Amino acid sequence: QVQLVESGGGLVQAGGSLSLSCAASGGTFRTTSMGWFRQAPGKEREFVGRIYWSGGIPGYTDSVKGRFTISRDTAKNAVYLQMNSLKPEDTAVYYCTADLEIYGANYRYWGQGTQVTVSA
Repeated sequence: QVQLVESGGGLVQAGGSLSLSCAASGGTFRTTSMGWFRQAPGKEREFVGRIYWSGGIPGYTDSVKGRFTISRDTAKNAVYLQMNSLKPEDTAVYYCTADLEIYGANYRYWGQGTQVTVSA
């Protein structure tokens, strides 16, 4: 019954900013980490970044370092992606992920995806 609900995204001009949110709910679980992937048209899904619940230190793929920031709210089981200095090549469907421990087993859940479009 775990669900990830994403919000945010949309259309922005190059150089602009957008933010995404994602919250996990339903059932009983312990969050290990939450993060973001993206998939551009005709390309494979790629890792964007992740933040671990313990310690809260995020990691990013090289192409977004210095432009994107991941943060978390442990009380809300939520993760956020602040995207600045957006480029047309950032255009993709962005997917939230949650790595959860449920009764001793580990699972990865995916959000429904949200479109981010950056115009030149």
